[in-house]
Amino acid sequence: MEAIPFSDSERRPGARKDAQRNRQRIIDAATRVLTAAGPDPVKIEDIAREAGVGVGTLYRNFPSREALVEEVYRSELTRLCALAGQLLADRSPADALREWMHRYQDFVATKHGMAEALRAVIASGAISSGQTRAHLDGAIATILEAGRADGSLRADVQPADVSASMAGIMLAAADVAQATRMLQLLVDGLR
Repeated sequence: MEAIPFSDSERRPGARKDAQRNRQRIIDAATRVLTAAGPDPVKIEDIAREAGVGVGTLYRNFPSREALVEEVYRSELTRLCALAGQLLADRSPADALREWMHRYQDFVATKHGMAEALRAVIASGAISSGQTRAHLDGAIATILEAGRADGSLRADVQPADVSASMAGIMLAAADVAQATRMLQLLVDGLR
C-alpha cells in the first residue's frame, strides 16, 4: 500500500509550533465547514474565520482552495484508515467493522461540501481513486484478518470486494438511513 504523504508541517520538523497549530486549526476548520456545507462553494474567508486565523495565514499554508481540499481529504483518509486498528483494540472484529463503516459513511459525507474542488484535485492527479482504494483496502484488510483469526468474519472475502460494496452502497442509497441499513446488511453478510 502506498503511503499517504505527510502534511507540510510534518515534513518540516523545524516549523514553529504556532505555525503547526495554525495549519492544523485550518485543516480542522475546513473539515467542519466543508462537511456542513450545502451545494454552494464554501468561501475561504469562512474557513479562516472558523479557524480563528486571517485569510493571509490560510493562504500561506494553502496557496489555493484545491491545496486545502487535498490536505483535508488526505487528513480525513489517514484518520479513517488508522481507525481500523484502534477499533480492534477494544471491539470484536464485526463490531469494529460496523463502526468503521459508519465512520466511512461520515468520510464520504465530508466530500459533499468539497465536491467541486475535489474534482479539480483528482483531475490534476494529486489524488487518485486507486490510491484511495488502496488505503481503504488496507484498513479493511486489518479488520478482516482479525475476524478471520477469531472465526467471526468470513475467510473468503477480499478487502477490494468490501470497499467496492461500500462505494456502491454510498452511491445507490437514497439517504443516510438507507445507507446505514445497507452497510449493516453488508456486515451481516461478512459474518
